[in-house]
Formats: sequence, structure tokens, C-alpha cells
Amino acid sequence: MKKKICVVTGTRAEYGLFYPLLKKIKTDREFELQLVTTSMHLSPEFGLTFKEIEKDGFKISEKVEMLLSGDTEVGITKSIGLGMIGFADTFNRLKPDVVILLGDRFETLSVSTAAFVAKIPIAHLYGGELTEGSIDDGIRHSITKMSYLHFVSTKEYRRRVIQLGEEPGRVYNVGALGIDNIKNLKLLKKKELEKELELKFGERNILVTFHPVTLECNTAEIQFKALLKALDNSGDSKIIFTKPNADPNGRIIIKLIDEYMENNPEKAKSFVSMGRLKYLSTLQYMDAVVGNSSSGIIEVPSFGKPTINIGDRQRGRIKAESVIDCKPKKESIINALKKAFSKEFKAFCQTVNNPYGEGNASGKIIKILKEKIRGVMNLKKDFYDIEVEILE
Repeated sequence: MKKKICVVTGTRAEYGLFYPLLKKIKTDREFELQLVTTSMHLSPEFGLTFKEIEKDGFKISEKVEMLLSGDTEVGITKSIGLGMIGFADTFNRLKPDVVILLGDRFETLSVSTAAFVAKIPIAHLYGGELTEGSIDDGIRHSITKMSYLHFVSTKEYRRRVIQLGEEPGRVYNVGALGIDNIKNLKLLKKKELEKELELKFGERNILVTFHPVTLECNTAEIQFKALLKALDNSGDSKIIFTKPNADPNGRIIIKLIDEYMENNPEKAKSFVSMGRLKYLSTLQYMDAVVGNSSSGIIEVPSFGKPTINIGDRQRGRIKAESVIDCKPKKESIINALKKAFSKEFKAFCQTVNNPYGEGNASGKIIKILKEKIRGVMNLKKDFYDIEVEILE
């Protein structure tokens, strides 16, 4: 009998990372894929991106509504509660053998809690990471403690998951799934991409993705305005915005992007969701990726492109040498842009190694899943005390 593998996705970026793994689960003879969509995928405001999933040929097993229209802390907390209620029913109906979750968003917390209480083994991708400027940090570590299997993206992150008390035999360094996409997708050529995006690239091009720093109070507007003022000093650069996720104060940034678009129609264009192929294809032709997204840290270095990482949202993540950290202030961002655009740094970025691996994370995960799911998964986990042994 096939083992039922339930994968839950709530955002466009998360689905993009899941894509190579979903393809392998779907075609594997030992597995039955149960795909559940929730949160932003089901929201008209964020593009109803579940339709993109269906266009990719995946059957959605269930849709769980949980996202409230408000982006305040109260609204997010209530969304978590709604998610737990919805997923309690979903897991009772689907009865999966394993639930696979990725990342550290509030949607994932509600899913993991429901699965944990239902005594369903959780396989979690990407524990052990740090994003000290956001609530995601605490959520990620909480999901780690509820999970049975751990797939991490670097050796250092594996050590940190073990430090949290997880037994080393259940913690695997597989690299980042985002690199699988870069290696395996046939990316669009420039003219084809321009047609798809309905824009013409300039001599210099910047992609901007900026999210609220959720452990700071009401800084989103000030920080994003500083970024926009810095971009005004970037000469004739073409600017592509990808809009933020459903985080507290995210709508403030969306409003500022829309206003900037109105005032700079020839210079800028924005997207609620570019889709996996168009987003990765766009990275090929950017002179810099600017903002505070995890993609700028994990995927962009594989293209040999500079990343400007603004502020504290990603503080603590392991970064390639092509990532330039700067303060969320106009002058600091301008100086970072000057460095990114310099011939010397652009050439240096072409030589940088990406610490998040070179691809085939999905293949490694499938192999480990098969080994573990055939045996007995005892959810009564012992706490692994690092004082007993020195970590390898």
C-alpha cells in the first residue's frame, strides 16, 4: 500500500521551493501525494496562486481557508487559530502517514500544531536557521520541536537542530530546494521573458523584495521609504518589485509600491506573484537583488549576482560573500548599491560559492523518506543532550 505524503503550502515562494520535491513524490510508486493549499494561495489579494499549482498539473486534495483580511498582530493570531481548526478536520479526513512542512511562517505553525496533536509524523524543511529580526525565528524552532524528521540546508544548521535536542540520526543536511529549481528548470531567454512580463529591461536592472521586520514596531513605512529614496538615486535603473507576503504591516509596503508605480510608470513594475519560472528567469538579468527576502540569501548567489540585504529581518542567516548587508537607511542603501554595481564586485560575485548546496536536495529527501517511512517512527522522542557527545 502506498504511503500517504501530505505536503502543505500557504505562499507562492514556499510552493516554488516545494516544486521539485512535489514532482518526485507525485511520480514515485511508493507514495501517494496529498497536496493541501491554504492562506495566501486562496486569497484574491495575493493572486489566487492555487490556480498556478493546478496549472502545473498537481491535484489539490483540500483547500483550508485561514487568512483574515487584516494584517495586524491580532489578525495574524486569529488566522493561526482558524488554521488549527481547519487542519484538525483536514488531517482527520486525509489521515496522512507523514506531513511535510517548509519554513517558519505563521501558517506553518498552525499546521504543525494540528499534525503534532493528531500524532502524525512531521518532516520539517529548514530548521536550524536564524532570522533574528522576525517572529519566524521562534516559530521555526517551535516547529523543530514538534517534528520527527529534519531536512536542513547547511552543516551549521544541522548542528543547531541537534543543539535543540533532536537526535542526530533524524537530522539530515540536504541543501536548499531552491537550488534544485535553478539547476533543473529551463529558464526563459531575455526576449521571451520580456514578452511574458510585458516590460523591457534597461541597461541596469534591480529586483526589489522587501518584507516587514516583524519583531520591530511600526518600522515598515520608514524603512521602505528609505529604500525608495535610495532607488531614486540609482540613475536610469529599471526596477521590478515583488510584493510582500501577508505579514503584519505588509499592506503598508504594498500601498507604497503602488504609489511609486503611479509616479514612475516608465521606470518600475510590480508583481503580486511572478511564478517560479519567471522569477528565476528574471534573476539572470538583474544587476542586483535588493530587500530582505530569504531568496536573496539562498538562491541569488547561485546566479553570480549581488544581493543587498537591508536591516535585521535575515540577521543570523549564513550568507554567501556576494551578499552585502546594510542598514535600513537611505545613505547606507545607496553605498551598498554603489558597491554592488562596481565592476570589481560584479566580477567577484561570479566566483562565489553558494553555501546552500549545488542541487538535488529533492532526491536526497525522497531517499531518506523511503528509508524512514518503511520502519517504525516512534514519536516518543528522547531529548538529545549535546553534553553527552561532541557534535561531529
